[in-house]
Formats: sequence, C-alpha cells, structure tokens
Amino acid sequence: MIPAIVIFAAAYVLMLTFSKFRPYIALSAGIVFIVTGMLPLNQILSVLDFNVLLMIGGTMGLVQLFIDSRMPARMADMIMNRVPNIQWAAVCLSLFAGVISAFVDNVATVLMVAPVAIAICKKLNTNPVPFIISIAVSSNLQGAATLVGDTTAIMLGSALDMSFMDFFWYQNKPSMFFAVELGAVLSAFIVYWIFRKEKGAIPKSESITEVSDYVPTVLLLGTIGLLICASFAPDSWNLPGEINGIICCSLLAIGLIYNFCKKKTAEAVLGPLKAIDFETLGLLIGLFLMIGGISNMGVIDALAQLLTKLGGGNVFLMFTIIVWASVLISAFIDNIPYVATMIPVIAGIAQQMAPGVGVDAAVLAIPLYFGLLSGATLGGNITPIGASANITAIGILRKEGHEVQNADFFKIGIPFTLAAIIPAYIYIWLVYGV
Repeated sequence: MIPAIVIFAAAYVLMLTFSKFRPYIALSAGIVFIVTGMLPLNQILSVLDFNVLLMIGGTMGLVQLFIDSRMPARMADMIMNRVPNIQWAAVCLSLFAGVISAFVDNVATVLMVAPVAIAICKKLNTNPVPFIISIAVSSNLQGAATLVGDTTAIMLGSALDMSFMDFFWYQNKPSMFFAVELGAVLSAFIVYWIFRKEKGAIPKSESITEVSDYVPTVLLLGTIGLLICASFAPDSWNLPGEINGIICCSLLAIGLIYNFCKKKTAEAVLGPLKAIDFETLGLLIGLFLMIGGISNMGVIDALAQLLTKLGGGNVFLMFTIIVWASVLISAFIDNIPYVATMIPVIAGIAQQMAPGVGVDAAVLAIPLYFGLLSGATLGGNITPIGASANITAIGILRKEGHEVQNADFFKIGIPFTLAAIIPAYIYIWLVYGV
C-alpha cells in the first residue's frame, strides 16, 4: 500500500508543479501502476470511465460545430445587451452553467457554456480565465442538486432508492436540492466579489451576430434532451453504462455527416475532430489508471476505515468528519470511486452506531449520506485536477492560448467551495441530523 501512496502523491505534486505536462505525468504514473502490477492488466479496462471519455470527445466535436455556426457569438451579444457590466456577465454565466449542470453532466455543461464566455471575453478583450473557472466550479456545485446531475448523485440515489423528486422532498423534509441552492446563492456573491474590479460597461450593440446554421444548435439541445431522457430510462431497458458517451458521439457523427454533405470538403469533418482536446483525454486516462491502482491496493478502503474509527459514537462528529474529509479527499481523488467506496461504509457505520444512539440505522444514515454527497461533489473545486469539469475547462483555456496557474484556480475555487459547503453542511444537519 505504501508504494502506491508514494507514487500517487508524487504524481499529484508533479502535476500541480508542472501544469503544462500534466497529461504526460498522469499517463506515466498510470503506466507505473500497471508495470509494477499494482493495477493488474485485467482491471485496466474496468477502471477507465469510457462514458466520460466518449462524452467529452463527442461533446467537444459538437461544440466546435456549435461555435462554427456562430451561435455562441449571438448568445454573447444577447447577454452583453442585457447586463450592465463585465461583473454581472460573469455572475450570470456562472448561474446559467449551474442551472444546466443540475440536469446535465458537469463536463458537458462546461463544454456547452464555455464557448459563450470565450466569445464575450474576445469581444471585450478581457481575460477569459476567471470566467471559465467560475463556470467549471459552478457546474460542479449543481451536480448534487438532482438525481441526474452527477454520477455521484445517481449512485447515492440508487443506494437510498431515491426517485427524481426525492432530491427535492425526502421523507417529508426539503432535500438535497435546497442544500445545494443555498450554497449556489452564497457562491454567486463570491463570484460577484471576485469580479468586483470588473466594472467596465459592456457596449450595447444594435446588430446581433447572424447564425449561419441552426442545425448544430439543434444537435446540442438534442444532446441535452437525450441525456436527461437516458437518466429516466427504467432498468428494464438495460442501457449500457456508456449511454451518455454513446449519445454524444452519435450526435457528433450526425453533425459531421451533415456538415460534410453541406460543405463537400474533408475539412468539414476534420475541423471538428481536430477540436477534440486529446491532451485532456490523456490526462483523464492517466488519472483513471492512478485511481484504479490505489483502489486495487486498498488505499481508498483504508481511508474509509480510518474515517470510521475517528467518529467514535458521536453522530454529529461522524457527520462533520465525513463532510470535511470528503471535501479534502475529493480535492485530489476523483469522487466517483471515493463515493462508491464510502456508500457501503456509511451503511456499516449506521448499523454499528444505531443501537447506542437509539435511532433506526436507516434514519441515522441519511445525514451521513447527504454529507458525503455534498462534500465529495464540492471538494473537487479546490484544485485544478479535482474534477473532470475543471480539467476540461483548463483544456479549453489552453487551446485558446491561456495557461492556468494554480494560483488562478485557487483564488476562485477555494472561496467558492467554502461558500457552497458551509451552508449545505449546516442545512443538512439541521434538517436531517439525529
């Protein structure tokens, strides 16, 4: 176990130190886990999240078609004509991304909203880095608001047998949606404060950019609709685990065929494919391999067991440990394997603590589960590599010629995380604490 921890920690330190080489560092560390046998060959495919990889690749291509249609530029014109200054433009884009992310995967949300922000920044000749980071962290926040917002929410919903509406009202009490929205309101003030110096007026324009083709917009909206529909599909349909990625790639294929038929050139197909950021995909593959390696070596299980011992017999202390440890751990470890590991651990904690507390184990577990979801979802906002949406956002900025420094991310991600998690932490305990 110790060698796995050392390799994992060293890789993360190197990725934080040498941001330009993150994909190569992650892939190299992943190969080390494979070569040393800490990640067996027969587990490689199982640790790679093909759903995420396919979804990112497909959506990147669709977004390029969307950009080429000039729809983002038109949306930028519309926003610029309705907000008084750059500060409010940043707040509105952040909230807009959050609303979408409550129903669509965080990565897809970033890929859809970022082009609008980039278009606005180009028109105003302002730095897009804080805009895109704000969009990414807002997307991560809202992933826990509904059953379909994030993979971790889906896993928790399955563990508690929660329906879509249970995220709004659960056991006759206001549920996770309201905990998340409290954080969203406070974090909007954080974004407002971060952009406090951006008081420059946005010039109003009488002419709005003309859209050259509405088909990419229809395809992108169709992607959102199908992703939502897929989340409601009954288990009896036996949809593949990669259904979201399949949807994104299928609609990209339709878009490429349409674009080729319209333009009759190879560039009609190659252009959108070139827009796929393979460095970002490489970084994610490396991270998946690293996480698979430490999971196989029992590191995540050991962390979960440590949390169990620290809580003792105090439910509030256990709740506090789970929330804040989840925030810290998910800042460096993908929250999906962490949440998957912790769900059965929390069930065991509840069973052990219930007799001493005099409360049914199922009731006792609820605040612990909700604390896990909120902490693990929001912790990824602390570091640039804590969530797939962050990695995607940084990849978009890199393609635009902007290298994101760790300090650039920390000064937005850390206050945003605190503003979002503190009200959720208080709310969950006040409503569901025992």
